[in-house]
Amino acid sequence: MKLISWNVNGLRACIKKGFQDFFDKEAPDILCLQEIKMLEDEADINAPGYHKYFNSAEKKGYSGTAVFSKYKPISVSYDMGIDEHDHEGRIITLEYDKFILINVYAPNSRDKLVRLDYRMRFEDDFRDFIKKKSYIKSIILCGDLNVAHAEIDLKNPRTNRKNPGFTDEERQKLTKLLDECSLLDSFRLLHPDMMGAYTWWSYRGRARENNSGWRIDYFLCLKNLKNQINGSIIYKDILGSDHCPIGLLIDMN
Repeated sequence: MKLISWNVNGLRACIKKGFQDFFDKEAPDILCLQEIKMLEDEADINAPGYHKYFNSAEKKGYSGTAVFSKYKPISVSYDMGIDEHDHEGRIITLEYDKFILINVYAPNSRDKLVRLDYRMRFEDDFRDFIKKKSYIKSIILCGDLNVAHAEIDLKNPRTNRKNPGFTDEERQKLTKLLDECSLLDSFRLLHPDMMGAYTWWSYRGRARENNSGWRIDYFLCLKNLKNQINGSIIYKDILGSDHCPIGLLIDMN
């Protein structure tokens, strides 16, 4: 099974920059998108054979998630059922026969960390949400988590130490999520020491050209799926967004 996740930073804009070609070429079993910034009927996406699910933010042109799946899930739910978090379209959960897939776009702490306190509350509630799901079935969690976990996951860790996405607080929350929910980072499972593997680059200062990036997009899997993971891909050459797509190859037969 091939799963792909991509923060498209505006799906309508990404469609104009090669999104459909990538989708057609890769033909994933499941495609998860973040930061779609649109309603379902605001763009024409050619996806025959796919079931489509959108969770758009109440604020127009902001946040939002979507999933395209060749397989019809047993059930689909949106958000966490917590009013503080349920207005920005950040989560879609799909239950399949053998696993639960959670597509998430985690909040950004923003400049001067003005949203860090909210981010911490989101992290705690999201971790509890994942724990409850993991009691039901194996979990595959994907999306833009807006945090580089370790120094190897960004080009300039020392100068970014207290910046959004690389604060001690955010990194500790991801560690806690992995530990308490028995999740593993599929990319680091297969590529534990690979440097220069990034999924997001600033639009400033020729960052992408110089590969001065961050790895903030993930496929996290319940540890009992470890031996079923066959590949973890970063499509670094795919443009169309300030993020590139990532992929997971996993045997779910």
